[in-house]
Amino acid sequence: MGMMSFYILYGITGAVPFLAALYLLLRRGNAFAPEVTPPVRLRHWAAAFFVVAALGHVWWYLFYVYSHDFRSPWYVVVCVLDCVALLTTIAGTLLAMLQDRRRPVWPAIVALIPFVALGASQIFSPDGPFMNIAIVYILTLYVLFSVYMVFAVKRYGQWLNDNYADLENKKVWLSQVVSLVCLLLFIFYALVDADNFLIYILHAVELVLFALLLWRVETLPLLAETCTKEETTAASEPEAAPDTLLANRKEGDTLGNIDLAQIERLLAEHCVDTQLYLQHDLTLQQLAQAVGTNRSYLSQYFSRQSITYNSYINNLRINYFISRYQEVIESQQSFTVQQLASESGYRSYSTFSLAFKQRMGQTVSAWMNKSSE
Repeated sequence: MGMMSFYILYGITGAVPFLAALYLLLRRGNAFAPEVTPPVRLRHWAAAFFVVAALGHVWWYLFYVYSHDFRSPWYVVVCVLDCVALLTTIAGTLLAMLQDRRRPVWPAIVALIPFVALGASQIFSPDGPFMNIAIVYILTLYVLFSVYMVFAVKRYGQWLNDNYADLENKKVWLSQVVSLVCLLLFIFYALVDADNFLIYILHAVELVLFALLLWRVETLPLLAETCTKEETTAASEPEAAPDTLLANRKEGDTLGNIDLAQIERLLAEHCVDTQLYLQHDLTLQQLAQAVGTNRSYLSQYFSRQSITYNSYINNLRINYFISRYQEVIESQQSFTVQQLASESGYRSYSTFSLAFKQRMGQTVSAWMNKSSE
């Protein structure tokens, strides 16, 4: 009965990623978030990862049925094939989530060459220490890649803050953790005995991670390609308003001599006075076009003010919320905080709550209680 339940669980964990891969490759629409268009590159890499995960269950099953000899060359071949395919596809998936720039996958492939060489050495010298060295090497490679992803995700988060007012569903640190844990589970799976109870736990966690990864791939909106397209359009067709920074900029001017006062005036005129900051998903590129300048000038302006574009927009929105709150209190109108948050430019109350706490240093409820006193 125990083995039967294991094979059922094993079959399910093999079928689920296969179905996920078919969904990503064949379905054009988004079943999880119809309004979201995820990056095509991310979809393809995630589908490749799911295919490898499904195939991994197949070749491990064949190994246990026809060999089950952990000293045979077939065991080495399966281990090497599993690790190389998984590391390559999960690296491609994780890197595709970071849309600030296109990061190549070939360094990860090159880094796996010594691992393949160690596997080949183990086949020709079964009594040698090559397999143990290969295990240490692959775990070290996993750790190094994880460290790299920490810095890459941090840089990506800064890029988001510099270009987007609304960060909901755009951050990827949790997805990176899920994916890296998924990869670590596969590495442990290759080292755990099938008769061990831990193998059941690993398979159950796999299913949860597969579902989370698929959900995250489909809810992550396309960012970099859209931004690049907007930048190209803006560069080829600059706005010709007579009072814009581009119109007043003399030939030969550089970013080093930006007129900060002029940009501040333009922001006040085209963003603050018009309440453009209340627009959902307002990007730095859209604000630059409305002001009549370009992203580089506007980005450097915020940098010189020691703030990010995200904090600039959120400060305006929180100030608007405070103003609206005081108005409805004075006029004794009925209201909900969620309604005022939506009027202030936030799609999500949780996003508003976090922005409010960062801006005011206290929660919304604590601030309202203090205000009523």
